[in-house]
Amino acid sequence: MASALSPIIFLSSTALRLCAYVFLRWIPGHHFPPVVYTALAIYVPAFVARVLEEPLQKVLAKKLDAAVKGSTDSHNPQKSPSVAARSHTLPNGSSFPSTVFNESVEEEPAPLVEDRSHALRTVMTGLPNPASITWSLVTAAINLVLAAMVTDLIYRGPIWHSSYDLSFARVGFVSDHSAKILVREPDITHLPIYVSYRQVGRSHSPGTGSGAIDHAWKSAGQIFWLSNGTDYTSAVIISRLESDSEYEYAVSNNHTGLFTTAPSAGLSSYDSSGTYTFLTSSCIKPRFPYNPFSHPLSIPGLRNLSKWIPDLHAQFMLFLGDFIYIDVPKRFGTDIESYRREYRQVYASPDWLSVSQNLPWIHVLDDHEIANDWDGNTTGVYQAAVDPWEHYHTSVNPPEVRPGMSYFSFTQGPASFFLMDTRRYRSPEYEAPPESYEKTMLGRPQLADLLSWLRRPEPAGVSWKIIASSIPFTKNWRFGNQDTWAGYLFERELVLRAMWDVGLRGGVGVVILSGDRHEFAATAFPPPSDGKWPLSATVHEFSTSPLSQFYLPIRTYQQRDTDDVCIKYIPDGNSKFGAVEITRPAASDQSVLKFRLFVEGEESWSYVLTTPPNVSGSGRGKDALWG
Repeated sequence: MASALSPIIFLSSTALRLCAYVFLRWIPGHHFPPVVYTALAIYVPAFVARVLEEPLQKVLAKKLDAAVKGSTDSHNPQKSPSVAARSHTLPNGSSFPSTVFNESVEEEPAPLVEDRSHALRTVMTGLPNPASITWSLVTAAINLVLAAMVTDLIYRGPIWHSSYDLSFARVGFVSDHSAKILVREPDITHLPIYVSYRQVGRSHSPGTGSGAIDHAWKSAGQIFWLSNGTDYTSAVIISRLESDSEYEYAVSNNHTGLFTTAPSAGLSSYDSSGTYTFLTSSCIKPRFPYNPFSHPLSIPGLRNLSKWIPDLHAQFMLFLGDFIYIDVPKRFGTDIESYRREYRQVYASPDWLSVSQNLPWIHVLDDHEIANDWDGNTTGVYQAAVDPWEHYHTSVNPPEVRPGMSYFSFTQGPASFFLMDTRRYRSPEYEAPPESYEKTMLGRPQLADLLSWLRRPEPAGVSWKIIASSIPFTKNWRFGNQDTWAGYLFERELVLRAMWDVGLRGGVGVVILSGDRHEFAATAFPPPSDGKWPLSATVHEFSTSPLSQFYLPIRTYQQRDTDDVCIKYIPDGNSKFGAVEITRPAASDQSVLKFRLFVEGEESWSYVLTTPPNVSGSGRGKDALWG
C-alpha cells in the first residue's frame, strides 16, 4: 500500500504547490483555486494513511535493534567464534575456564549529509518521513499554509473589507476653468456637506488673470442629500477658475486636496518649463502579487506611482480601463452591490490617497468592469456593472461627445483627446470575420464622431491628437487578439486612413494610448508606400499595463508584417505606467512628444516623436522636412 500512496501524495502535493504559487505570484486566475482545494482534499487523507502504515515507534525500534546485535551466553561459548579463538588447552588436557565475552556490534551512525538529504526530500516532495516527525509536519504545514494563503487572497478582502463606511473625495476632470470633485459620505450626520476652494498658486499662462493670488476661501456648492441610490456619492463642479493655476479644495467631511487647472487650448504650462504632462496606465487588482503581511486592500503599483508624482507635475492620470476586476480571482455576484464593492475597495486602499490627493483621474471603460472580454453591449450584467461606473467615474469625467453616450472628448494645452468606449457598442467577437464591413468596434455613431474629430482642424498651438483605447490598436498581440482591434480589421483600416490624413495635412501628430494586455509595447503604423500619405504621417501607439496586476510569463506580442512595426516590447513587470510630455522648443515649428515608461517604480525606456511638418505639398515630398 505504501507504494500506492506515495505517488498519490507526491502528485497531489506537487499540483497544490505549483498552482498555489502561480495563483499567488503570477496569475490570480479563477481556474487555480479549485485545483488547490482538490489537491489538498486528496493530499491530507493520503498523507495520514501513509504515516499510519509505518508509525514512528516502529522505525525507532528497528534502529534500536540494529544498534545492539545481541550478546554471547557463557553456557554456549562455542557459539561465539571470538571466545573459541581465545581458549587455551593445558598440557594435561584440561583447559582454562572459558571466559564469556559479550560483544556489542554497533552500526556506524548515518552520515549527516544523508539525514539532510532525507529532510530535503521530505520538504520538497510532500511525502512523510517515518524517521522524522518534525520534517513530516513541516512538509504538511507547507501545503496547508499555501492553501490558507489562497483562501486569504480570495475571501478576506470581499468578506472583511466591503468598505460600506468609506468616506473620501477625489478630483476628476479639470479643465482650464473648472474642476469636478467626487464626494462619498455614507454617514448622513455630516449632511449638508460643504465644498470650498481657494487659489494657492498664481496663473502662469499669459493673458489669464492679474497674477495676484486670492487666498480667500470660496464656496463651490453644497450636498444636501446622499442615498444608496448613488452609493452615497455626489459630484460637485468648481467653476470660475483661472487657467494654469493651483487650487486647494476642502470638503466639510474632512477631506482636502490640490489640483492645477489646465492651460488653455494651444498653450502649455509655464510653471514646468513649458511642458504639458499627463500619465497613463490600466489594470488594478489589490494585493497582487500576494503578500501575507500586506493590507488586504493594498495596491503595490500605486506606491510606485506615488514616488514620481511630485517630480512629473502631471495634469492628470488617463486610466485606460480595468479599474476593478469583478471576475478575478472569483466573482461573488452579478448584482449592483457586488460591482459597487469592487470600486469601494480600490478607493479604500491605504495606497489610494497618495496618488489621488494631488492628481486628477479620468477613466475609460474596459471588460473587467463588466465581465472578461465583454462583447454583449448593454445586455446581461451590463446594467449592474455600469451603475457604479457612472457614479464613481462618468460623473466626474470629461464632457460626453453626445449626451448619454460613454465616450468623451476635450482639448487643453497642446493636445486634443478622444476617449473611446470599445465595449458598449461593439459587435460580438466571433459574429463575423475580422475583415467584415458589418463588424464594428465602436458602433456607427461613435465611429462617425471619431472620424469627425480626426478631420476637425485644431486651434493654433494644439499639435497632437491623442486617442485613448482600452484595448490595443495593434494586431501584434497573438493571444486573445480577437478581443482587440485585430478582430475588427475593416473598421481599424477606416480609422487608420483618417489618422494618416491628419499627418498628410501636417502640423498635428496622432498618438494612440492603450492598455489591457498587462505588457508594454510601442508600435508604429506607417502608411502604405504606394499611397498618398508621407511617412511622416505614421501613427504611433503606446500600450501600457498593468499599473498593479500580474504580467504574462509567456511572450504574446510578435510582429509578422510591416503594417504594425514593433518599436519596443517590454513584457515583464507587475507595475507599469507611462508619462507623456509635450513641449514646443523655442523657435521651432514642430512640437515634441516624449513618452517615458516606468516599470516597478523605475524609468526604463523613453521615445521621442515630432509632429509632421506643416508645409504644403503631398506624398513623400514632405518626408525630407520631417525629423
